[in-house]
Amino acid sequence: MATGAALQSAFEAVVLAAGSGSRFGGGKLTTAWGPGVLLEGALAAAFAAPVRSVTVVIGAEAEAVSAAARAFDPRALIVHAADHAQGMGASLRAGIASLPQDAAGVFVFLGDMPRAPYAVLRPMAEAVRAGALAAAPVFRGRRGNPVLLSRALFPRLLALTGDAGARGVLQDLGDGLALIDSPDDGVLYDVDVPEDLTR
Repeated sequence: MATGAALQSAFEAVVLAAGSGSRFGGGKLTTAWGPGVLLEGALAAAFAAPVRSVTVVIGAEAEAVSAAARAFDPRALIVHAADHAQGMGASLRAGIASLPQDAAGVFVFLGDMPRAPYAVLRPMAEAVRAGALAAAPVFRGRRGNPVLLSRALFPRLLALTGDAGARGVLQDLGDGLALIDSPDDGVLYDVDVPEDLTR
């Protein structure tokens, strides 16, 4: 996490962890993964990012997910998305609304994407500090996650509906979106069903 002078234009991190994981059969984010649980992969990347704070947005299975986040790192801030059943847009709105008013931007991590490579995080931050409206990693031509969204986009994020998350916002940015090459496919790897755990 960032310290000192880096906080003058501080980024925050939000980990979206409010989904029900219905395709997985429930309990997805707290299922075993490596030495811990699945959620810890996204949390570890979020805490490794150049950010001032890490907020975990919970909804379905709120108690278990909150407990897992706090067990991983007690610095994790917890926000409950009351309307999480409406989809990822609702969770992202809740996360954005909870951020400090002086936040320069927000890294958005997905709780079911445990292999985000740390190597893309600082270049993403540098791109937005240099003037990009947002930054995203790419692997072999495919855009992935996490993404970094500048404060200028917050009004659009707070107006999101449905389950699309920030995808539509990013698609409209053109040259305002900086694309950062990823060293591996961790920016594309997510867990939807139990079989994905062994991919």
